[in-house]
Amino acid sequence: MSKPITAFIPFNRHDFITRATIDQLRRSGQMENIFLLSTDPAAKIDGCQTLVSESLLGSRTMELIAEHSTTPYALFLVQDTPIDLGQFALERFVDVGEATGSAMLYSDFLDLKDGKRTAHPVTDYQLGSIRDDFAFGALVVMNSRMVKEAVAAAEIASAGYKFSGWYALRLALSRMAPITRIPEFLYQKIESDIRKTGEKQHDYVDPRNRAVQIEMEKAGTEHLKKIGAYLKPEFKAIDLNEQQFEIEATVITPVKNRVKTVLDAVHSVLKQKTTFPFNYIVIDNHSTDGTTEALREVAASDPRLIHLIPQRQDLGIGGCWNEGVHDARCGRFAMQLDSDDMYKDETTIQKIVDVFHREKTAMVIGSYQMTNFQLQEIPPGVIDHKEWTPENGRNNALRINGLGAPRAFYTPLLRKIKIPNVSYGEDYGVATAISRDYQIGRIYEPIYMCRRWEGNSDADLDIGRQNTYNAYKDKVRTIEILARQRKNGAGRR
Repeated sequence: MSKPITAFIPFNRHDFITRATIDQLRRSGQMENIFLLSTDPAAKIDGCQTLVSESLLGSRTMELIAEHSTTPYALFLVQDTPIDLGQFALERFVDVGEATGSAMLYSDFLDLKDGKRTAHPVTDYQLGSIRDDFAFGALVVMNSRMVKEAVAAAEIASAGYKFSGWYALRLALSRMAPITRIPEFLYQKIESDIRKTGEKQHDYVDPRNRAVQIEMEKAGTEHLKKIGAYLKPEFKAIDLNEQQFEIEATVITPVKNRVKTVLDAVHSVLKQKTTFPFNYIVIDNHSTDGTTEALREVAASDPRLIHLIPQRQDLGIGGCWNEGVHDARCGRFAMQLDSDDMYKDETTIQKIVDVFHREKTAMVIGSYQMTNFQLQEIPPGVIDHKEWTPENGRNNALRINGLGAPRAFYTPLLRKIKIPNVSYGEDYGVATAISRDYQIGRIYEPIYMCRRWEGNSDADLDIGRQNTYNAYKDKVRTIEILARQRKNGAGRR
């Protein structure tokens, strides 16, 4: 028989849901103790002790788990949802834990939504999996000894996290031993968040979650310090006049089959008012829907629009950006505009260039307003990334999934670094690489309109595509952490 387990599960106000989960755990035959986690001292279920904490994911809850884990392994239900365990599921968790010496284990699972079961694989944990919304699923199984050591060593209690205790604990566990994914569907859960991926995408920067972000930044920064990847606020100087340019600014837009939106983007650029010359390079990645013809017509009447069709057939968005940046006609500063989106008004380019010259930065990132196709504001409204600070922004950037838009770069530096030839995360990868050595300037007022419509490439991704994208960004973070450890002379830990 496998080693016994202590379970910690949130109390649902619909107590029949909690009872169903408890029955599942008891039937496994491996439960030594089952504890309820609740904010309400009156929450009770026969045969279970209630542990009271202000927040399910706060520091106090992690202390309670460490204190009451009397078995070699502890099960933590991190989502308040009923689960249905698969055949010998808990035995499998424990057996893999024993075989690998892991600090924590998690698995693929099945989603039950509208009466249908859907396979939901998750992604492997790696060095760069430090974003605070990493998807472990509904439950994890942890090595109790390591949990006790981590809670003490990571000073989770003294930090007094209200929201970030769980995040701090799993980062601490990752420093002690592997966090292991079991690529098997070991349980089933009910999916409660049925929003499309495009609607969930900006939860992490919703202004209503600002207090959460401040706590998460503290926990994430402490982790980077402990693994030797934290960067002090010391930056290389940038010489904006190291090369001569006839054109001060160039807007770059990769596009493929966006005839419905691309001319709105084009006109939002061509109406810009500046005190310097600018141009606009659109890299048309072999469109077949009329985009090419529409762009040719505008380019024939306005020489500022440079319509490029690359010779290569293997370019993603990043590769198209490289075509534009390395074109001889590209100006001193290269500015991003996606083919679905628009600049907010005629002052966007001028505002970005002014920041470059005023702050002498290698990159400038603005803020944007989320809208529907009719340019009506939609939740969460303005995305300003105020979690960024000049002192700690580049460290905090490794915790979150994006840095904002529009992005603009000092062209000579971007030509050295190069942009990954992919179509997701390429901007995040190059921004984190730049931030390793250089300061990034910010504009906190909206200067960009990010339009949401059914044609967006990330409007509603299936789980396979979500995992591919998330795994890639985690790999980008892994590379960046290793680079920062080398920069600090720390080496991998």
